[in-house]
Amino acid sequence: MRTLIKDLKDGQEVVLKGWVKHVRVLKTVAFIKLEDMTGSVQVVVKDEALLREVKRVGKEWVLEVKGNVVGGEVRAREITVLNEVLEKLPVDPSNPVADLPTRLRYRFLDLRRKDVRHVFELKSVMVNAFRQFLLKKDFVEIHPPVIIGTASEGGAELFPLQYFEKQAFLAQSPQLYKQLAVIGGLERVFSTMPVFRAEKHNTTTHLNEITMLDVEVAFIEFDELMNMARDVLLFMINEAANYHGEGGVTTATTISFAEAKELLSSDPSQDFTREEEQALCKELGDVVVVHSFPAHLRAFYTFPRSDGTSLSFDIIYKGLEVTSGAQRIHLYNLLKQEIERRGLDIKTFEFYLEAFKFGAPPHGGFGMGLERVLMSFLNLHNIREATLYPRDRERLIP
Repeated sequence: MRTLIKDLKDGQEVVLKGWVKHVRVLKTVAFIKLEDMTGSVQVVVKDEALLREVKRVGKEWVLEVKGNVVGGEVRAREITVLNEVLEKLPVDPSNPVADLPTRLRYRFLDLRRKDVRHVFELKSVMVNAFRQFLLKKDFVEIHPPVIIGTASEGGAELFPLQYFEKQAFLAQSPQLYKQLAVIGGLERVFSTMPVFRAEKHNTTTHLNEITMLDVEVAFIEFDELMNMARDVLLFMINEAANYHGEGGVTTATTISFAEAKELLSSDPSQDFTREEEQALCKELGDVVVVHSFPAHLRAFYTFPRSDGTSLSFDIIYKGLEVTSGAQRIHLYNLLKQEIERRGLDIKTFEFYLEAFKFGAPPHGGFGMGLERVLMSFLNLHNIREATLYPRDRERLIP
């Protein structure tokens, strides 16, 4: 049975399996640094026959080592080559000097770096913290479709596809479907799923496929919803901090859109720029909740106020917007009016509108970009570093 390196104990007889990171062969002894997903260990080889075998072993070869643990090292009794490296390494995991595009092209080698694996271990911690927080509050995880028949948010930023005799699209959001689930009586739902945005950008904070963490809740007041979104994010950050060893956040600052724009001496009719988001966090702290955006800046299903603002909010984390939420319009006539007022095709939303004729409860929700949260937490320079296999305008492989 295989032994993981993290479980090694002195005096133990073990079978290790992993990758070679370094080999040093002397006259009567050889030293191999062997690594698996849990750590690394030095393997000492003294047997003459094994020494001859080790002389041909190179970096990133895959070995099975049988032996005994002595003083934190493994004294090899038997070594089996499970696989060899056949060509020069395009990315050397033990000497990471390659640029990001090269690293992404050979992600399977890049992942053999401990610091890169740690990024995705943290990503797993975060998404599980999201689930844990909500499941404890009686939420149900749902799985909305990725293939949809109409735009979720309106607009044209959709990837079309041929669906038998019909045109369909890759989902840009689970928005309409999580609302329908709530209207259907599930009341508290969340989802974790890929979404797709056909935006022709090439920035360090955008991708064309991202992981969205979505929540929708019936019978919830706006302030309660906003606080829930804040608390979910803080819980995710702090669970990641416990795993990572640093980086926790205990508080958040809440401010209205108008107050934030006044603080920034900025045009209150326009949304925040990235520079303004950074300035807000520099002034107010790592986590800033901004509420009451002008209704014209939000999606058609956002509940408007009579003063031109809306029951909406964003959460900015370390200068980057990571969460967006709102109270939804649950009244049929008002929702229909908003769709028409914005020039959207009412026919494409008939299946969605129909649900609001049959007792739709007041409800609201939010969505969170997982890669953006992780990027901000680790202070990464590019969102692609927080994505296992990024999809952008240029990248379709691996």
